[in-house]
Amino acid sequence: MRLRPYKPCDAAKLIEWSEDIETFRLWGGYVIGEYPLSANILNGVYYDYNGRCLEEDNFYPMTAFDDEGMLGHFIMRYLDGNNKVLRFGWVIVDSEKRGQHLGQNMLKLGLKYAFEIQGVDKVTIGVFENNVPAYKCYLSAGFHKSSDTEDHYEWMGDEQWKVVELEITREDYDF
Repeated sequence: MRLRPYKPCDAAKLIEWSEDIETFRLWGGYVIGEYPLSANILNGVYYDYNGRCLEEDNFYPMTAFDDEGMLGHFIMRYLDGNNKVLRFGWVIVDSEKRGQHLGQNMLKLGLKYAFEIQGVDKVTIGVFENNVPAYKCYLSAGFHKSSDTEDHYEWMGDEQWKVVELEITREDYDF
């Protein structure tokens, strides 16, 4: 598995992997857009709206792939202009290959990039409490419950979903 920057041609696979409204909501919810999402809308969010990040040059969508094609996707962004704290999000893997530790391996590559190349001190990620497979994946990649960021709730349609905040620091990261 390797990582590369997201390309517009990746959008079709991401749309395919967010195969139903539940998967779409767990992936990124309505921050990304309305369901059903199109490749054009996703690319617009990424390229025209900078992933909905306020600061310029603050949004880094990544694609995991191997010799056979795309395996997964996630985004990285700095928080509040602080280039020592990076946030991962919008994590999704090939729907036909879930359960094969692709998410864990992809995030470990992302952590390697974050700590060793971007030189951050901490990486954070939020996960919906009702997304147990993702929660377990993030823990297995090295994340743990955040010590300084409280969990919060986000509206998902007419429901409130709890977001559990996780983090990993440079000291926690196993080079």
